[in-house]
Amino acid sequence: MKFLTNPAKLAKIFTQTRRDFLKSTAATATLGLVGGGIAGKEVKAFAYEPYPLDDDLETVVTSCAHNCGSRHMLVAHKKGDVIVRLSTDDGTHQGDDAYGTDTEEKPQLRACLRGRSYRSRLYSPERLLYPMKRVGKRGEGKFKRVSWDEALTDIAKSMVHLKETYGPTAILDQSYAGASYGVLHKSDQIEGLLGRFLGMFGCRTNSWSVPSYQGNTFASRMSYGTIQDGNEDDAFMHSKLIIMWGWNPAYTFHGGNTFYYMRKAKQRGCKFVVIDPQYTDSASAYDAWWIPIRPNTDAAMMAGMAHYIFANNLQDQEFIDKFVQGMDEGTMPDWAKGQENFKDYIMGVSDGVEKTPDWAADICGVSAEDIIKLADMYATTKPAALKASWSPGRNAYGEQYARMANALQAMTGNVGVLGGCAEGVGKGWHAEGVAYPYDQFANVWFAAIKSDRWAHCVINYPNVKREEIGIWPRGDNTDGQIPNIRGIFWQGSDWFNQLTNINKEIEAIDKLNSYGEGESLLVCMDSTITPTGIWADYLLPIATHFERHDVALPWYKGHYYIHRPKVINPMGESKSDFQVFTELAYRLGFGPGYNPKANRDYFNNPDAVDEAYLIDWWGKVQHHQGVEWTWDEFKKRGVYKFVFDEPQVAFKEQIEQGKPFQTASGKIEIFSGQLAQITDWTKTSYGYYIPAIPKWIEPWESLNHPLTKKFPFHMISPHPRWRTHSIFNNIPWLRETFSQEVTINASDAAKLDIRMGDIVEIYNDRGKVIVPVYVTERCMPGVVVLHEGAWMDLDKDGVDRSGNPDFLTKDDPSPAGAFAYNTVLCNIKKTTLNHRPGWDKLATARSHVFRRDL
Repeated sequence: MKFLTNPAKLAKIFTQTRRDFLKSTAATATLGLVGGGIAGKEVKAFAYEPYPLDDDLETVVTSCAHNCGSRHMLVAHKKGDVIVRLSTDDGTHQGDDAYGTDTEEKPQLRACLRGRSYRSRLYSPERLLYPMKRVGKRGEGKFKRVSWDEALTDIAKSMVHLKETYGPTAILDQSYAGASYGVLHKSDQIEGLLGRFLGMFGCRTNSWSVPSYQGNTFASRMSYGTIQDGNEDDAFMHSKLIIMWGWNPAYTFHGGNTFYYMRKAKQRGCKFVVIDPQYTDSASAYDAWWIPIRPNTDAAMMAGMAHYIFANNLQDQEFIDKFVQGMDEGTMPDWAKGQENFKDYIMGVSDGVEKTPDWAADICGVSAEDIIKLADMYATTKPAALKASWSPGRNAYGEQYARMANALQAMTGNVGVLGGCAEGVGKGWHAEGVAYPYDQFANVWFAAIKSDRWAHCVINYPNVKREEIGIWPRGDNTDGQIPNIRGIFWQGSDWFNQLTNINKEIEAIDKLNSYGEGESLLVCMDSTITPTGIWADYLLPIATHFERHDVALPWYKGHYYIHRPKVINPMGESKSDFQVFTELAYRLGFGPGYNPKANRDYFNNPDAVDEAYLIDWWGKVQHHQGVEWTWDEFKKRGVYKFVFDEPQVAFKEQIEQGKPFQTASGKIEIFSGQLAQITDWTKTSYGYYIPAIPKWIEPWESLNHPLTKKFPFHMISPHPRWRTHSIFNNIPWLRETFSQEVTINASDAAKLDIRMGDIVEIYNDRGKVIVPVYVTERCMPGVVVLHEGAWMDLDKDGVDRSGNPDFLTKDDPSPAGAFAYNTVLCNIKKTTLNHRPGWDKLATARSHVFRRDL
């Protein structure tokens, strides 16, 4: 073989245009000189002909649509009405920016591997293209294709029957921001299209607790009076210490450019600490000090840190005296003098138990020396960011962990300062989030219960106490009435697959079945045939964000808007959520009120109406946020990135200008006046007692519990990198890269005679799942890690072969509404049962069920 070494010849070759190069390659192939081709036959370089080149494609700026932690830019390259490939932000889409512009003020909004794989979801075999009606048993997966008219007529009649027969609480709203999230087409528990639709219809039971972060939401509202407690992520660049408590931003962003800014912080000398039962990719990326901790014991470790800080007088007393209520005796309100304050609890004055680092070490498995070292680092390093992430809040009494974090943040004076951190929830810059009518019907409900207690309510109705399901007070004569749930709308959510204790949900469906045909209704609205859809009576095909006009919002962090045009026409008979609810509203008698810009033709021709709503919304953006671009300029560019004079820091005005916090006292409430004055907990949404100050409360399952004799492992179920909850589970590209498997420490595996790749059964009294094993030292002994979101795949014995951890989780919620996804004891053993990864490796195993004639 001869190699070219002449520089002139090499330069000539590499300066050929791409088109010339492809022409020359094709000519060579025609002569049979490539790949052993036969003379006279042209060998093609691609599997499909013709393969369009970039010059042949139309380029359209759009975005992702899911609650993955970012919502970044996607650039669709399409040929006619087909998206050929997807790219992302290259820095050219705002103003006069040059190719590659990527600055701290305007970073590129680069999509992750999930967004870049979206073509595979858009054109998936599981894509739902037509209205479908159940013809088999619920959960059997047998449906037939019906017309939109038949499906919506049946659904409307059933809704009227349920409302008239069982009252205004008969239909449960289980919308969520999974598959439909924009300023116009929005599935959301609070601002969503379904809530407004059911509210105007006059029949809605609301699901009030948010699975991801309800414990942190409660803590932020009690401590700060708001969930707008987050800095924008560029503030991380100014931190000298970042404590990532239960946070793995390599997998779960809390803002689109989190990793970018934290890398900048690392380059500027910031130190990183990770507190987590497993050594994460984030710990590796930042060369962080890893502190492994027993799951559910975070509040105890924080209490030990607080003790060291108080005992050594390292607290910022000036900050406490000025801005904090209830940190110590001197900051208690006059009306609460003599009640327990935080310092007295920590130092053992009020209960005789000092929460020393040694005390904490026995509970959380972290040495007292490490607790002291971390406490000293945090108290003496200024500014320091304790990022109290959501995962430790998804535990029994997870709200106490989040409130304890608020206490540490306040006692060290790291609230409202650049480089510090107050977040819990983490909401930063406030976007104009709603383009459709948002009026008195926006969030009307006739009962509201904790989201994960619907099954308990259905199974035990009418013998249910209000505190068991977290009924939100109404303040009228219907207050406390137990909802008689007979119908469920799943919109933009795969909640049947994602809520705790799936076997209990199946039991609830069996209860609905027992009422007889026509006495219950299950509707699933999605673009994909999801595991939840398997249990529905009707499957309604919803257009993806590529097939409708909208604007994308950032997800909690980030300050930008991304235009989302209709890139392609809706596939099959897909419609948007807004179209479906508008048409149902007309059939139920309130169409003009629900969609005032539309007429009855909106179901078939939505484009002009959608644009009219978006133009009005852009007017609010211009007025409220000072944007000078016209709507046409925004559409042309595709993205508007706000540039601020300085990083956005939560509570900066309170600290620097004396503006009161949004609490009753106007201060950071470590002692909550609201909680301290509750006398009848059963008549609150919490249901059960919550202490007025943050405390360590023993969870109902942990490695410190006697139940470990039967179930010796604590299972946690963090978010995977390759899914957004259950979304993208059926993407072959991603499943080739990542597998659903249980992670176990090498010493535990040795004791069980388990090796890498063995198939095991993970089980407890609530269920069983089958999954392969990944053996590593990156997980602490006694803990197993099974990522959430795998699509359930039940065998005839009710065993989940896909490895969905929510067959093992418990549906008992914390009083404040936190979901106890990570409060799970279990056991492991080898099995001869086969694992079925997803639905199958090609993601087509069940799609045939929905394609045959029935």
